[in-house]
Amino acid sequence: MYINSEGIIFRQVKATGGRRMILLFTKKYGKISAGSNINEKGRTKSALAMRPFTYGTYELYKNREYYNINSADVKKSFFRIGEDVDKYMQASFVLELTEKMVPEDLPQPRLFNLLIDFLDAMESREKRHETLVLAYEVKALAILGTYPQLDQCTCCGKSEDLRYFSIASGGMMCSDCREKNLEITANKANDTLIYEAKFDIVKILKYFFDTPIKAFEKIALDEKAAESLQAILRKYMSYYLDIGTLKSESIFEGKF
Repeated sequence: MYINSEGIIFRQVKATGGRRMILLFTKKYGKISAGSNINEKGRTKSALAMRPFTYGTYELYKNREYYNINSADVKKSFFRIGEDVDKYMQASFVLELTEKMVPEDLPQPRLFNLLIDFLDAMESREKRHETLVLAYEVKALAILGTYPQLDQCTCCGKSEDLRYFSIASGGMMCSDCREKNLEITANKANDTLIYEAKFDIVKILKYFFDTPIKAFEKIALDEKAAESLQAILRKYMSYYLDIGTLKSESIFEGKF
């Protein structure tokens, strides 16, 4: 059976006989693994669609357990991302993060559209690219149904004195529940999943949630706030989405 879908390549590895194994994020079918004889270094239109940060249309042959990419065509190439080292690193991180977020063969059209919008905004952005990455992470959490509770304490439901963010509880926590948590653990060293909100995390997360990602082409978060928020979101995503360690994370040591 022959099928078609818009898609973007997460990664590819060389196989025997000049073939490549492609991990492709498609709009219709979700994340799929497919073989292909198309070489990205070629000069055909199909070869151009196999290059990094390219949004394309892919024709695939599918049997019960196997996909093969027969041909491809470029819809849009975000080639300027590859011309800037920082953009390239940030975008590579988001591709790897998205790959880990989604299971195979489960369509995620909203997340797919978000990824395309992110790449479009990243290509146009001039500096402080980490703010755009944070916006993508927040919106991806909402799409995947793991967005944190921000308007009330996740433990008691109180809407006042929300001074802490609890990863294990899934959102904001009031001071009273924080103290009760300390009494239960009896050791602050075991309380690593609760953060004091030293900046207005609720306001920032809500702004990221409500603002279209294309509007982040010029918006930049304060560096210290970005560093704190990235640390929280990274642990939050690992806790709820079982992402594990990402190869591209080492790139950001000292950046956030």
